[in-house]
Amino acid sequence: MKLSFDHVAVNVKNIPASVEWYKQTLGARVAYQDDTWAFLEAAGVRIALTLKSQHPAHLAFDVGPEPDEEFLRKARKHRDGSVSRYMTDPDGNAIEWIYYPETSSKAVRPDHSGNVPG
Repeated sequence: MKLSFDHVAVNVKNIPASVEWYKQTLGARVAYQDDTWAFLEAAGVRIALTLKSQHPAHLAFDVGPEPDEEFLRKARKHRDGSVSRYMTDPDGNAIEWIYYPETSSKAVRPDHSGNVPG
């Protein structure tokens, strides 16, 4: 399984206010937004804004277009169609391994060239 960096997730208190801050301060482009999370791109970096009650702050790595069976057995499907599993490093930091099947939302699915589809 060849990993590539996918996104960083930052816990925020207010999704709309934080989206505006990232747009105004970093020139972020919104790929997806609802009341509980948003997915942005700024300076070539994909950023998920999440509520602590929904997701831990984390680093995410894309497992590629053909994840192994062990990953799929341990993973769970998200509302956007992506499939992932979380683990923690020895210091308790959350790491997400994520897979984007063809059926996942095009708004969040990477094109593997480092761009967020628009």
